[in-house]
Amino acid sequence: MPISEEEIYSIMFTSLKHPVRRKILRMLANKPMPFMVMVEQLGVSTSHLTYHLESLGELVSKQDDGTYKLSTFGVATVSAMNGVEEAPQIEQKRRWKLELKWKAAFGALLIAVILLAGMATTQYTNINSLSESKSALSLQNKQLLSTGTGPDKVYNFLEYMTATDVRNYTVTLDSDVINYRSDFNVAEETIKYTLATVVTPQTSMDVNLRFRNNHFSRYDLILGESTPILISNVPSDLLQNVNLTLRNYKTYSGDAYVTPMINLLSTVTNTSTHTYIDGNMALQITNSAGTVTFYWMYYQEGIYFQSKGLMMTFQNNLLTVMTDGYFLFTIGSTSLAISQDQAISIAKNYVKTMSYQIQGQTYSGFKVVSGDPLSTQMVPHTRGNSVALIPYYFVELKLTAIYPSGYNEVGIGIYADTGQVSDANMLISSSET
Repeated sequence: MPISEEEIYSIMFTSLKHPVRRKILRMLANKPMPFMVMVEQLGVSTSHLTYHLESLGELVSKQDDGTYKLSTFGVATVSAMNGVEEAPQIEQKRRWKLELKWKAAFGALLIAVILLAGMATTQYTNINSLSESKSALSLQNKQLLSTGTGPDKVYNFLEYMTATDVRNYTVTLDSDVINYRSDFNVAEETIKYTLATVVTPQTSMDVNLRFRNNHFSRYDLILGESTPILISNVPSDLLQNVNLTLRNYKTYSGDAYVTPMINLLSTVTNTSTHTYIDGNMALQITNSAGTVTFYWMYYQEGIYFQSKGLMMTFQNNLLTVMTDGYFLFTIGSTSLAISQDQAISIAKNYVKTMSYQIQGQTYSGFKVVSGDPLSTQMVPHTRGNSVALIPYYFVELKLTAIYPSGYNEVGIGIYADTGQVSDANMLISSSET
């Protein structure tokens, strides 16, 4: 039965309310993406991504090659987002110098809290209470690592990486959230700014930044109807622009691993979709409808370690998305104890015996459609609370029946060094209406 207009609008506005779903829509607005690549870039579990894709309903469709893309309604939703996501002035606009003072005061307050906590521990005589206080103090110290980001570091990023002339903007800090990621053992800071032009304050753009242990991790530029005001003209040739941006990032970050990325880029002569490899560095270029993504990643023994990589997406020659996980993740193993065919066999056998809760009811006896799987991807994954990447197969299989909530597929994650099933998630294949 065709979905009604009222249902479409309900899904659209429900999606706009949730930040993860907005991120998914923005990501798919750039290009179609495989399930596990979205998991890696969003930093969520496979089950969480499954839940959000299910909630997006008819806004997202799954293609025959296993990638997800925006439906016609999804494209309309992104257009609506661009019109309604201009952040309200939830606090008085502050200039960079005032923000720096605020950050310094906030950092001093945290240091004072830690010092007081350290003094308080001397009052404990019970060994268990002392242990708990030490754990809390350790966590506070880890969180404090991120408070040094400061507006200067953000300003420098915008200047070096995007050539944005911040002097022509009134900058509002919308939010600054610090969390400790126990899975990666890092302090993570997520900062959101609104930049409104001084001449026409109603014209603005949003900048989202993420730092891990005070190191740049992610950048998102959300444009309204404006075009950024630049300090200088960027090269009109995209390859030259990417080269300049990458060299600027080397200056900004000081990371030595950027040099082989620059060297590999120098061998590229066009921006058509292609993969380049030089030693342990790979560069994948994807070009789709004016959006070009450059993805450098660690490569060893035929395995692409996507998480240990640096990605830049350019729309109409403008850097709109950038991520860097190269500094954080390590290589835990390159061992392939099982082949891709063996992984598919393990996944099919696992589905026969698995049970899964849907809407509070446990289901079992699942059957897989015979033949080849929908897709099989090698996407190295962490195991436990670690940043070490392990070879990992993600196998998507079609089920013979449709279950509540529309589940008709299953995704099985298998560590390739052991053949152990890591996780199983029910999925929904949707088609554009």
